[in-house]
Amino acid sequence: MSQISPESTRIGWVGTGVMGASMCGHLIDAGYAATVYTRTRDKAQPLLERGARWADSPRAVAEAAEVVFTMVGYPADVREVVLGPSGVLAGAAPGSFLVDFTTSEPSLAVEIAAAAQAKGVASIDAPVSGGDVGAREARLSIMVGGDPEAVDALMPCFERMGKTIVHQGGPGAGQHTKMVNQVLIATNMIGVCEALLYGYKAGLDLPTVMRSVASGAAGSWSLSNLGPRIIDGRFEPGFFVEHFLKDMGIALAEARRMGLSLPGLALAEQLYLALAAQGHARDGTHALELALARLSGIDWQQR
Repeated sequence: MSQISPESTRIGWVGTGVMGASMCGHLIDAGYAATVYTRTRDKAQPLLERGARWADSPRAVAEAAEVVFTMVGYPADVREVVLGPSGVLAGAAPGSFLVDFTTSEPSLAVEIAAAAQAKGVASIDAPVSGGDVGAREARLSIMVGGDPEAVDALMPCFERMGKTIVHQGGPGAGQHTKMVNQVLIATNMIGVCEALLYGYKAGLDLPTVMRSVASGAAGSWSLSNLGPRIIDGRFEPGFFVEHFLKDMGIALAEARRMGLSLPGLALAEQLYLALAAQGHARDGTHALELALARLSGIDWQQR
């Protein structure tokens, strides 16, 4: 397979949310002609103003493109926009490519790859990490599963959106790697929130504490990037709690299938379920501080 290029390849994009819109925008900036679809057309308007064309369904997107990228919310959405009667595979031509950036079920990625292969379409699962900022600044980590020749052909597009692009293996390997990523984040976030809660209760100045701990062995991306937001009581989302719950549910289901016991992840899911029940499903994942503080009778926002 030869690498795709703006001169020879039309792209399609399904799902223009906060991350998807930025990622598609980078490809438009690189010179790719784009056709887009999203459930709420207004969300695609900025891309349409930059030259993208509108399509009325994922199928119509695929009919107008050699490479289709999807980035939607949940596995059920992936199934609909890819495998449904008006989905991408219904309109995809032999020799075309499908890339799903959604964090979804590894088993669904394998199912889609088989259905795509039957039509002569190369299907790649490529979930990403880096949030809205990483998408906007084109420095995402992209975890790729699928045929290595197809991955190589798509590399010019991946390089326009990410900084760390690693081929993990066959279909579903990208999704499994993203689950590893989410397991790491889930339990680390408990530690970040509990540590800041401890420091507050001990009467310490939390920004001063951060100067000592953030750059040492206890440091992490979550502590350095989300710790200051927690301290300031800013819980706007870079990544929604409700989407994180989806990811933890996928990881726990896969763990059960593999006969794994992951008690730390199970605890994190329960704490996040409590956070969502308290009305914070659309806040950022670092809002876990609010639920943990409440367990000790502390109103973090009014401290």
